[in-house]
Amino acid sequence: MPTTPRTDPRVLRTRQLIRDAFIDLLEEVQLEKITVNRIAERATINRVTFYLHYRDIPEMLETLADDMINEIHAIVDDIRNQSRPIDMDWSILVNLLEHIAENSKFYKVMLASQRLPVFNDRLMKLFVDLITSRSENRTDFPSALAKVVPKDIAIWYGSSAFIGTIVCWLREDMPYTPLFLAKQLSLLFHIQQDTSLLIDPE
Repeated sequence: MPTTPRTDPRVLRTRQLIRDAFIDLLEEVQLEKITVNRIAERATINRVTFYLHYRDIPEMLETLADDMINEIHAIVDDIRNQSRPIDMDWSILVNLLEHIAENSKFYKVMLASQRLPVFNDRLMKLFVDLITSRSENRTDFPSALAKVVPKDIAIWYGSSAFIGTIVCWLREDMPYTPLFLAKQLSLLFHIQQDTSLLIDPE
């Protein structure tokens, strides 16, 4: 089986310097005021080095958004490979919130402060896909009210509520631990599931 080539550690380090510099600048000024020169200066690299990694700032943003989604996918896939189905949703929720807490500066700037569309759009798509997959694997929604809410509306609502809660949590400087917040979200999801959030299988 062919192995995936490893990225040179020096490349990873330089990209991390660029990422950290960009996040620091976003805490201080609006995106429109950030230039390659300012990023390079903050990262203690030269402009040529920046262009060896990214064509321009929009491409850098796309790459950072891809990296964010890949990190979350890795968490989800790792849990799916290790957990029993009954524990899977809970484990994913806890590990995801712990990951966000560990990288709170990144998520606070990208999601809660600047609200950059590329990051919000990618995260929304990810949660829509996760909730869609979860709903397709469940058959225990109460049948008497199974057609109250169309499937797509329920998924949009669930994804938006989850992301909105994370944004508020970050904006308030994470007053609750990831474990506590996961418990509350889990409780809300179960209450919702037992009452009004019922998926139309059509």
